[in-house]
Amino acid sequence: MTVEDFLREKIGDGLVRNGAMNRQSVQQVLIYQACGDKRCFGEIASAKRLVEQEEINQYMNFKLAAGCSGFNRKRIVN
Repeated sequence: MTVEDFLREKIGDGLVRNGAMNRQSVQQVLIYQACGDKRCFGEIASAKRLVEQEEINQYMNFKLAAGCSGFNRKRIVN
């Protein structure tokens, strides 16, 4: 996966890839959003205890660092 791919990755997909969530939990959050919940994905997932807030923080911090790294197009994860 390149940095560009990582930066385009949706948070739910990334948390599944990291093993922090499963697909069923991601679908639950998406259903809440489709039914009108205006909160961000991570806010819903954390509030419903589908993932630990620390997992969300780590993922988002890594994503921020990747975007600021200047190493675009290099592979960062397999």
